[in-house]
Amino acid sequence: MPDSSANQVADPSTTLSTQNLALYNLQKPFVEPMLRMCRLTNTALDILFYDVGALTAALWAKGTAIKTGGATDEASSPAHPLATLDLTAATNPSGSIIVVNANAAPYVGEPFLDMGQFFAHANGPDGAGLHTLAVTGVGSSAYGSVAFAWDVSAALGESVAAIVPGYGLADVVPQALGGWFGFEMYGVLQTATQNFLASTAPSLAVMGKGLALSTPGRKKAATGAPVFLHGSAASDDVHAILEAVPGMTRVVGHSKGALAIENALRDLPKARVAEISVLTFGCVISEDLGHRHYAQYLGWIDGLGLLNSEGHSPEYRPFSHHSTNTYIPFSMMVAESVRASGATQTDGSRASSHVSARQR
Repeated sequence: MPDSSANQVADPSTTLSTQNLALYNLQKPFVEPMLRMCRLTNTALDILFYDVGALTAALWAKGTAIKTGGATDEASSPAHPLATLDLTAATNPSGSIIVVNANAAPYVGEPFLDMGQFFAHANGPDGAGLHTLAVTGVGSSAYGSVAFAWDVSAALGESVAAIVPGYGLADVVPQALGGWFGFEMYGVLQTATQNFLASTAPSLAVMGKGLALSTPGRKKAATGAPVFLHGSAASDDVHAILEAVPGMTRVVGHSKGALAIENALRDLPKARVAEISVLTFGCVISEDLGHRHYAQYLGWIDGLGLLNSEGHSPEYRPFSHHSTNTYIPFSMMVAESVRASGATQTDGSRASSHVSARQR
């Protein structure tokens, strides 16, 4: 569990000039509510695409009710006998990392808002069993990220770190232009917008990027604002974690999260990439990184995933669509798929399993 210092978002005063800091403080009351409203929309998408019903039911059985900020949160009122888990869209707008373990209390840990604090946890004795990183799709809030990580954790029987990327203006612009339907174009627009803001309006570029700014040694624009080094905020977060945490040897992504993984791996040393197993759902990425630890799932009726896979062939083709919500018929069954992929096996047996999968 992170200590209280882990909940300190990077202070903009350490990266912005006095003049820009004044603009930041002036704009924050106007811009942040808009970003939080967009997060509410993304929470609705999380309900459509991620296994939030199964997560809610599982935690309820363990004595915890989820608070999401919706109209159905009466059960999470102070008078309710259950403990509450706050996964509202309004929490942690600048990004966080949440450790999920479906098999051991506290099940969902306190969010890490500082990347350096997460590195210390993952590389320390408390993070000895943490080997898997989960990345969700476009704009996902903590609700969907935790739900996806929960399914992966349940299958693996171990802890999983879920990335909740910070949500800023660079994320809003491509979504508003329809970039959600083209993952590659989304990344191009997102990077261009962030770079433009970092150069011309750094006080706006900082908003929603506290997790990114907290990465030790992170390169920034001349203004002190963060820029995307690997295509998106999620890609930068994945790359930073894989680079700084040697024990992280498995990445699991859904939808645009798979593309974030591809971008992050591309810029890692080959020796490091060879240690990492890749599982993707709903978006097939290139397998040109010189190792065999890929297991990719694309449903036969997943038009969105097919559109964004650029002709790459998956190892597995279940009869499913893009959603991983098991309460919806013909959804992608993440937990079952993780088990079937051989991800729970040793490295040697996983390699032979992968060869068999490629022959299907």
